[in-house]
Amino acid sequence: QVRLMESGGDSVQAGGSLRLSCFASGYTYNYNCMAWFRQAPGKEREWVARIEIAGSPAYADSAAGRFTISLDGRDSVALQMNSLKPDDTGTYYCAAGPRMAKGGCRYTFWGQGTQVTVSS
Repeated sequence: QVRLMESGGDSVQAGGSLRLSCFASGYTYNYNCMAWFRQAPGKEREWVARIEIAGSPAYADSAAGRFTISLDGRDSVALQMNSLKPDDTGTYYCAAGPRMAKGGCRYTFWGQGTQVTVSS
């Protein structure tokens, strides 16, 4: 089993920056993908960025050029968010899971989320 715990959420003004962190504990060899998702009030959860333990990062269009995902070993993933916009407001979740044989990742472990609020 893997436990994920996020931190770093806060309230900031538009144009500001935040750095989210996610720490994993437990059997951290159960996954080789880590990712960030977010959910805005009244909307479905959406993927923001992912990174594989031995691979390159990938970003949603809404995050590309402003957000950076990075790994610190197998048990820590961060999301540096710059030039924040009010549309970035939401609960941010860390996720981890195995890479699928046909590509992509299946996220089987989830954190509880951390709140990001961006005001205009």
